[in-house]
Amino acid sequence: MSGELPPSINIEEPRWDQSTFTGRANHFFTVTDPRNILLSDAQLEHAGRVVRDYRQGIVPPGLTENELWRAKYIYDSAFHPDTGEKMILIGRMSAQVPMNMTITGCMMTFYRTTPAVVFWQWVNQSFNAVVNYTNRSGDAPLTVNELATAYVSATSGAVATALGLNALTKRVSPLLGRFVPFAAVAAANCINIPLMRQRELKVGIPVTDEEGTRLGESAHAARQAIAQVVVSRVLMAVPGMGIPPFIMNALEKKASLKRFPWMSAPIQVGLVGFCLVFATPLCCALFPQKSSMSVTSLEAELQAELRETRPDLRRVYFNKGL
Repeated sequence: MSGELPPSINIEEPRWDQSTFTGRANHFFTVTDPRNILLSDAQLEHAGRVVRDYRQGIVPPGLTENELWRAKYIYDSAFHPDTGEKMILIGRMSAQVPMNMTITGCMMTFYRTTPAVVFWQWVNQSFNAVVNYTNRSGDAPLTVNELATAYVSATSGAVATALGLNALTKRVSPLLGRFVPFAAVAAANCINIPLMRQRELKVGIPVTDEEGTRLGESAHAARQAIAQVVVSRVLMAVPGMGIPPFIMNALEKKASLKRFPWMSAPIQVGLVGFCLVFATPLCCALFPQKSSMSVTSLEAELQAELRETRPDLRRVYFNKGL
């Protein structure tokens, strides 16, 4: 919708209805748009200024609704929703497709030798550690020791899984061997995400009422948030790591790829990238970003506190992270 800016727009919520999968998918197609990583600091600051001014009731002359929403999504693509800090470039959701297509494509191309497995699993888990920390829920920082423990544990788990499965698949068909990287990635996600967000499991994440008023911190909400993110991340890897092996297995039997074997890596990276363009936003949209849970599912202490201060409250809300 274009034209002059309406007098009041709720930019604290996404542009599309987040109670539906379609609305969440539209939202995340915008959030994960790879073109956002090309924006300069000046463009990011300008978008932030437009958003902050609008929140204070300051509307620049000629600003349209489309321009306001564009500024809002540019701002959200680079700044953490809870802390307001500018996120590390490769940790932003807009960097997911270009980074993952490169790393995953190489993992699936160079999976036959032990050094290659170790190197690419290390690269992948290093990238995952940055993404998981950057997109954590809440505003409680990890200590250096917690960060190091999470990183080493996740990387070791991924490498051990990949090497173990590689050893088991030496007697089976090459096609099955191509799925080893996916198994390692799935296992590593189950390790990496909870470890990188372990502080949330200890101290909890902020929970609010429907209007956004902070009510306290809940570790139970953190567990639900992290479980949803793990499921999303594992499913996100399925198309990019599940479809290309069949295509590459067929292509490698063709004369052209036998003649030019160097083409294998760029073709695989391209196939993974095509899958991730769709899988990334669609899997992010599986669960609402602003998740909720019943008050009765919270810790007993927080339940007791809310019964005294908010006896009418039935559900609390929290940012699940990405």
